[in-house]
Amino acid sequence: MNKIGLGTVKFGLDYGISSTKGQVPFDEARNIIAYAKANNIDLVDTAPSYGESEKVLGKVNISKMNIITKTRHFSQSRIHDDDVQLIQNDLTNSLEHLGVKGVYGLLFHNANDLLKPGGSKLYETLKKLKGQKKIKKIGISIYEQSQIEQVLSLYDLDIIQIPFNIFDRRLLESGMINILHDQGIEIHSRSVFLQGLLLMSEKDRPSIFTKWNKLWKVWHEWLNDNRLTALEASLRYVLSFTQISKVLIGVETTMQLQQILNSSKGTLPEVPDELSIIDPLLLNPTNWKET
Repeated sequence: MNKIGLGTVKFGLDYGISSTKGQVPFDEARNIIAYAKANNIDLVDTAPSYGESEKVLGKVNISKMNIITKTRHFSQSRIHDDDVQLIQNDLTNSLEHLGVKGVYGLLFHNANDLLKPGGSKLYETLKKLKGQKKIKKIGISIYEQSQIEQVLSLYDLDIIQIPFNIFDRRLLESGMINILHDQGIEIHSRSVFLQGLLLMSEKDRPSIFTKWNKLWKVWHEWLNDNRLTALEASLRYVLSFTQISKVLIGVETTMQLQQILNSSKGTLPEVPDELSIIDPLLLNPTNWKET
């Protein structure tokens, strides 16, 4: 099967800093899924918070595909008994929208929910749902390494979804990716294109990112010197790691998916160390409005 997995937030929302087409129309979503299946892509990633994404997937042919969905965010500081019922109700709704009896994985969309007082109630609920075969694997989606360390000190996990790209190598350089792989935990990488920022030309890149102009200069010069597109370099870098089980990408059209599959093939020269950064103001899109 293909190592690439299909992120479907754009099936339900207008998402990403480089998005030009808005939410993917239904007919195009159906074509994207059909093309993905024809090219051995066997995993789709969704969530109730992705607008209409789950409902759209339920109306297209996702048979024989593995589905990842996620929990809601809990804004309060403590988890209550009522929240356990919410988790169960949310999954029931997700399964109904998707038109399936069970999903491959259910991830805590906010890993910190497990660390709150009462968080163990949420984990035990997912274990119960796993026993009922409504979910096959339990996981978390994270932003920071500290979340992995804290959650794994309390709970066993099957999947961890991480931000990882040619700029953001924090979890690689700390050794965490190897640790997770050695523990048999399935690693799914997201943010391969940093919400499309890595693929943007200098003229299209928003002005809030000019503070990193030295980085962009190294990036574009390296690409030009090696006759690589940003798409080729971004994809091949993440795909080169055997520790990564799935590389999640989002597309707006079937043509984009075709370009991604074509660009993923080929070699990659040594990547400059200068492209590895740790600045959360750039690496975490939730901080972009604050830059």
